[in-house]
Amino acid sequence: MSDDVLRVRGLTTRYFTAEGQINAVEDVSFDLAAGEVFGIVGESGSGKSVTGRSVIDLIESPPGRIVDGEVWYRSEDLASAFADSGDVAVDGEFVDLRTVPQGERDRLRGTAFSMVFQDPLTSFNPSLTVGEQIAEAVESQRRASANPRSTRSKTSDYGMLSFLTDAVDPRSGYVSEESRNRAVELLAQVDIPDPARRAEEYPHEFSGGMLQRAMVAQALAVEPDVLIADEPTTALDVTIQAQLLELLSDIQDETGMSILLITHNLGVIARLATRIGVMYAGEIVERGRREDILQRPANPYTQGLLNSIPRIDTDASDRRSLEPIEGNVPDLNDAKLGDECYFADRCPKREPQCVERKPEERSVPDEPGHRAQCILVGGDGPPGGPNRDRAAADGAETDAAQLEEQADD
Repeated sequence: MSDDVLRVRGLTTRYFTAEGQINAVEDVSFDLAAGEVFGIVGESGSGKSVTGRSVIDLIESPPGRIVDGEVWYRSEDLASAFADSGDVAVDGEFVDLRTVPQGERDRLRGTAFSMVFQDPLTSFNPSLTVGEQIAEAVESQRRASANPRSTRSKTSDYGMLSFLTDAVDPRSGYVSEESRNRAVELLAQVDIPDPARRAEEYPHEFSGGMLQRAMVAQALAVEPDVLIADEPTTALDVTIQAQLLELLSDIQDETGMSILLITHNLGVIARLATRIGVMYAGEIVERGRREDILQRPANPYTQGLLNSIPRIDTDASDRRSLEPIEGNVPDLNDAKLGDECYFADRCPKREPQCVERKPEERSVPDEPGHRAQCILVGGDGPPGGPNRDRAAADGAETDAAQLEEQADD
C-alpha cells in the first residue's frame, strides 16, 4: 500500500474579475506522503498560497473558483462510508475530496486538515481570548467524533449522549472544561510561557512570535493528518524563525503528521522539507528531493533563486555578486498569457523554442523523481541542460550546502 496521504492532480484555480480571468493555479499536481514535509517555494505572486487554500477548498467565491482537478485523500473510514455512492470518486482507501459533498469537506477541514496562516494577528478574533479560540478548535474536534464519516477525535470521545445533553441544556455552553484544559496544554506544547495565564489574554497582548506559536497550537488542536503551513515565519526575526521551525520539526516527529510547507524562503525549505516543488506563474516548474533541487537545479528559475542568496561563509573579497532575477512575475491575466514558457522573458538561457511553445515536464536523467518544465532538460534542448554551466553549478551547490548547513545548526 502506498504511504501517500494526499495526492493532488491537475488542480486549477481561476479568479474572475472585472479585468479578466486570472489563472492563479494552473494544472498543479503533487503527492504528500505520511509524515513528510513537502515544500512549495517561489516568489510572491507565484500561486503558492492559492494552491494551499485550493487543497482544502478555502477559495472565496466569487471571485475565485476551483475549475478543475482532483484532491485524493487517504481515509479508510471515509472510503468505506462513500464506497456505494455513485457521486463520490473512491479508489481503494483514497477519496477525491472534490467529489465529496460540501458539508463533508467543511468537516474534514476542521479534523483531517488544518492551516497555519501567514498573518496570525488578522486570523485570530480580537474580541476573544487566545485560549477560548484554541478551546473552540479542540471542542470542534471532539464533536466531530459523533459523525461516523468524519475523522474521529484522538483527544476524547464526544458521543450521542454528549450531543443530546448539549441540545437540551443550553447552559452547558459550547466549550467544555476539558477543551479549555486541553487548550492550555497545547499552549504549553508550543512553548508559550505560563500557558494558563496566557490563555486568558487577547491576541493583541501577544508578541508576533508568540502569536504565531499560538496559531500553531490552534492548528494542532484538531490533530490533523495534514497541516498546511502558509509562510509560517513571515515577519519574524531570525531567532524566532529558528525557534518556530524547530518547534514544527519536533511536533511533526512527535505526531507523524504530514506538512505542506509554503514559503518564499529557501532557508526554511532547506531546514524542513524532504521534497520540494518550485512554483512560478501558477505552475510547479520543478520538483524533486531537497538535495537534488538545491544542489542540481534543472530549471533556470530555480537556479536564479539560488543565485539570489547572499553568501556569508566567505571573505568579502571572495564573495561573488548577487545575481537577482531580472523583471517580475508575469501578469496572470489569461488574455495576456501566451502558449510559451512564462519565464522566457526573464530567463538568461532563453532559446527560440521557449517562446514557440509551452515546455512539458521532463525527467532529469539519473535523478529519480526529479522533474522540471524546461526544454533544456534532456530531449531537444542544448546538450547537457541548464546545469552544465560549471560555474553556475558550482555556485548552486555551494549555496545549497550553505542552506543545508544553516538548517543543521
